[in-house]
Amino acid sequence: MEADVTLVQSDGRARYNMPFIWLICSVAALGGLLFGWDWVVIGGAKPFFEPFFGIAQDAVVEGVPKMVTDGRLSGWANSCALLGCLVGALAAGGLSDKFGRKKLLIFSAFLFAASSALTGWAGSLNQFILWRITGGVAIGMASNLSPLYIAEVAPAPLRGRLVTLNQLTIVFGILAAQLLNLVIARDVAEGATAQMIAQSWNGQYGWRWMFTLVAAPAAAFFLLAFLVPESPRWLVKNGQDELARRVLARIGGAVYAQAETADIRQTIAAEEVARVRLSTLLEPKMVRVLLIGCGLAVLQQWSGINVLFNYAQNIFQNAGFGVNTILLFIVITGQVNMAFTFVALGTVDHWGRRSLMLFGCAGIAASHVLIGLAYAMELKGLAVLIFALAAIGCYGMSLAPVTWVLISEIFPNRIRGTAISVAVSALWIACFLLTYTFPILERNIGTGNTFWIYAAICAVGFVFVRACVPETKGKSLEDIERQLVDG
Repeated sequence: MEADVTLVQSDGRARYNMPFIWLICSVAALGGLLFGWDWVVIGGAKPFFEPFFGIAQDAVVEGVPKMVTDGRLSGWANSCALLGCLVGALAAGGLSDKFGRKKLLIFSAFLFAASSALTGWAGSLNQFILWRITGGVAIGMASNLSPLYIAEVAPAPLRGRLVTLNQLTIVFGILAAQLLNLVIARDVAEGATAQMIAQSWNGQYGWRWMFTLVAAPAAAFFLLAFLVPESPRWLVKNGQDELARRVLARIGGAVYAQAETADIRQTIAAEEVARVRLSTLLEPKMVRVLLIGCGLAVLQQWSGINVLFNYAQNIFQNAGFGVNTILLFIVITGQVNMAFTFVALGTVDHWGRRSLMLFGCAGIAASHVLIGLAYAMELKGLAVLIFALAAIGCYGMSLAPVTWVLISEIFPNRIRGTAISVAVSALWIACFLLTYTFPILERNIGTGNTFWIYAAICAVGFVFVRACVPETKGKSLEDIERQLVDG
């Protein structure tokens, strides 16, 4: 449909203003970079801030009950930001529908900058947790808004790779955090106790700079976000058709703008332009789509990959490696993640979303089974690293980017902001449960058995994707809506 109304080149291909499209999508994707950076920085800081606050082995902290053997205190310190992520994701939907995508992107950048500096220089565990939760609000908002904005400005033939660009910046942020953590951290003596680490430069200052450096890209995002236009679909939804046509004309020309504006207007009921009611989400036609979106979000998290990032210290330490080697391995996992995200960037609009998701579920399940076997057979060492990298590679080219692509695509125009908010909220609830429960599961059933649980979840996810998830590549958002909602 779009090919018939878009300006075309002499060879028949659609002609878009690619520099402008890549510019505005890249600025929006900085939210993804900060999401990845702020989310993963705690993995490298964990060996140092836990001894500083006296929770390295669940020791007594002033004002905090002692939790000796079950890992709850460590789990809380490492997962508390996820409560903020949930709040941010819930708030972003309604606020972005009311105030626009652009204003919320700017606000999330401000929260990133402020919370990262305040986390880095927290004087107590309670302050640390407060500012980590505040940073989580920024992560939750960015995880909602960046792919939403990109999906709403991207032409259909380019949308898959442009939304995947957001995942690429996420993994770039992850890798940047891991590399800087490695640079900042000074060598830790083999066999160093928690008390020795707490009194070292790493324990006093190193971990603080790991968090504080997030403020630099956050400030750049804050300034650049003022330069991007508002989402044309949000403008049409709020009765500003002329402004929407101007934005769309910069993307694909006047004819493209006229046709896209008319098509968007067709899919938005007049009485629902300004407000999304909860009852709308609960309509039978909408519930099915909402359940698919929430199912994809939960699957992405319960695949278990994030424990390889957030609890790399535990996993690799149990496999027999020291702190310095673990920090190096953390960087390697980030490099593999980025390399395979480039694979997704080049294939998501050719192979399709559904095929990549099926491959990812199968590959991650197999890798988790092998990790479990390595622990069961006491192979550990290099075997655990190889199987972990295999799982991360499969995740990097499938569930990590494609879940965001699908969530940004499948919801109807008039409820997209709110529906994505619900799906992303489900994602953060799932992520909190995953992150909080891993230390508990590890202590009670062992690392290997825990990964077998994640493998079983991935197998169930394969069946879910095969049965319920449609292929959306090459279709406009309006065509996807007609397919899923109108049958």
